[in-house]
Amino acid sequence: MGRELFSVTAELSRLAGWTAFDVGQHDAAQRHFIQALRLARAGRDVQLGCYVLTTMAMQSLLRGFASEAVDMAQGAFERAKGHARVLAFTKLIEARAHARDNDPKAASRALAASETLLGQADARGGDEPGWIDFYHHARLSADAAEVFRDLKNPKAALAWNQQAAAMPTGVFTRSVGMRLAIVGTAHLQARDLDHGLDLGNRSVDILARVQSSRAKDYVREFTDALAAWRREPAVRDFLHRARTELSIAA
Repeated sequence: MGRELFSVTAELSRLAGWTAFDVGQHDAAQRHFIQALRLARAGRDVQLGCYVLTTMAMQSLLRGFASEAVDMAQGAFERAKGHARVLAFTKLIEARAHARDNDPKAASRALAASETLLGQADARGGDEPGWIDFYHHARLSADAAEVFRDLKNPKAALAWNQQAAAMPTGVFTRSVGMRLAIVGTAHLQARDLDHGLDLGNRSVDILARVQSSRAKDYVREFTDALAAWRREPAVRDFLHRARTELSIAA
């Protein structure tokens, strides 16, 4: 019972850390994550400790420390034993970090490894921790779209996005808004301004209703991709919306 309480409290600390990171409170997030690691260790929950470390890798890559994120994700992979889905998630985050570091070969290898491990987890079934049940092929596909957007490979990004399941806006508000910005950026990379702007405007419609510095970063990346069309009236209108509704400067 004591070990289970440590594990539950570790997962709550991890969630508190991710929430703090989402609103831009990075120091608080680090404190929660470190506490979560300590609690997972006290509960002898190796799988959860690896998940916490992988979450910390996500924070590092989204803050711009891609190489550090690669090291953390690989460290989590080396320590995780038993559950293929946990291992698969560490490889997904490693792939995203390699993409941010502009290493397409390493990103593709890690993504392929994640997909293989995920297939093994699905085939085996069995008892898995509830906190990892969100990771399935549709989630991998959505993140793969981001991987290839970061690698400026819009064809691959849009192909992966076709495999990602639709998410209801009322349930996954932030996630839907961020995915729209990601896919919209991929369309801009493919020189499809009309489709890209449509998705960008839909992203602002959704994200204007939430408080998330992480979500704003995705819209900021979308606005950066509009640089070639700055003089277009529709682009000026969008930049005005981003500035007034999300406080994102062009």
